Amino acid sequence: MARVPSKHDRDNPLDFEGFLNNLQDWELSLKDKDKKLKSQSDVDNMIGVDKRQNGKSTFLNNPSTTKGEDYLKKYEAVGRISSDFNTDDSSIDANSEKELGNEFFKKRKYKEAIDCYSRSLALSPTAVAYANRAMAYLKLKKFKEAEVDCTEALNLDDRYIKAYSRRSTARKELGKLKDSKEDADFALRLEPNNQEIKKQYADAKALYDNELLKKVSSQVKASTEGVQKDEKSNNGQRSTPKISETTRVSAPKTESIEINHKIGKKNIKESVQQLAARAASLATSEAEKTILPPTSAYQFEVSWRGFLGDRTLQFRLLQATNPVALPTIFKNAMSAPLLIDIIRCIATFFSDEVDLAVKYLQNLPKVSRFDMIIMCLSPADKSDLEKIWNEVFCKKEVVQEYIETLHQLRPRYCVTK
Repeated sequence: MARVPSKHDRDNPLDFEGFLNNLQDWELSLKDKDKKLKSQSDVDNMIGVDKRQNGKSTFLNNPSTTKGEDYLKKYEAVGRISSDFNTDDSSIDANSEKELGNEFFKKRKYKEAIDCYSRSLALSPTAVAYANRAMAYLKLKKFKEAEVDCTEALNLDDRYIKAYSRRSTARKELGKLKDSKEDADFALRLEPNNQEIKKQYADAKALYDNELLKKVSSQVKASTEGVQKDEKSNNGQRSTPKISETTRVSAPKTESIEINHKIGKKNIKESVQQLAARAASLATSEAEKTILPPTSAYQFEVSWRGFLGDRTLQFRLLQATNPVALPTIFKNAMSAPLLIDIIRCIATFFSDEVDLAVKYLQNLPKVSRFDMIIMCLSPADKSDLEKIWNEVFCKKEVVQEYIETLHQLRPRYCVTK
């Protein structure tokens, strides 16, 4: 006999169906909340709301739920991407800091300008930012700091005229008159028609010349005073013999004084000439001691021009400079006048230093733009170069191994056979 289902058995399907309905409703509600969370996250990203600061988000205030943890992970990922963009965009930030520094400088707020330039340099060092900060230091009379900044600017760009000009000003105030003149001189050679730099060079040269004149005058004065003292002592010794009152005659005494005076003048003149000769010799020897290997085209050219008219010192500079380092030293700063002058100097001492001369002739063509410089030489310089090559570099007394090397170098110097 079939069993009649009880009331409990009849209610079970209904309960199970209700459970399924509740489960479906709960799943739909979760999906709806998830959509709302995603839309809220998109809005926050668009308007740039930082929920870590305002703390108004439900899921940030209560990150215990799974949804809240997911949102936090997504937010942190976005933050990392944003920080990466900021790092890559540092050059823009450096430029904006520099521009802000320029605005402060125009308003004569030099300390604030220095702060801005310093931040710009921390982000991206440039020659312009260093030179600008140097100018602000000059306004505050911080000349040592200005000199250092100009040097840093020239390390980044060794042909930056403003850095040379501002360093010249700083060095003048620091009493480094020779260095000040050299900086102004180099800036003028970079821009010969700049009237402001012309005036700066003239002032720097006048100050340096006056300083030299004072030194020479003091030396001559000291030497003259020494000679006069010697003459007085000599005159005194000559007048010591005792002469009776009856034998004194005024005329011979006067003549003796005049003769001694002439001798004194002659001795003074000779002593001054000797002093000048000794000073010149001393200056040459001291210059030879202070020749250091240049590390840039600026240093080489300043030293070379400083020894203008003295081939011996110029050749000492060549000896102090490693020929292999020429491309690194000059980069693209070699000029035609300097090149032809170096070759003439090499020719002067070629017989004494053949090996060094050949090494220079081998490495000079490795300097940037060498071929262009050779092509742009004047007809007179080309003729002079060919004459030097044929009469000095390829004469019979040269060792055969050097002759072959020089023969191979002919085409690079555009010298015909």
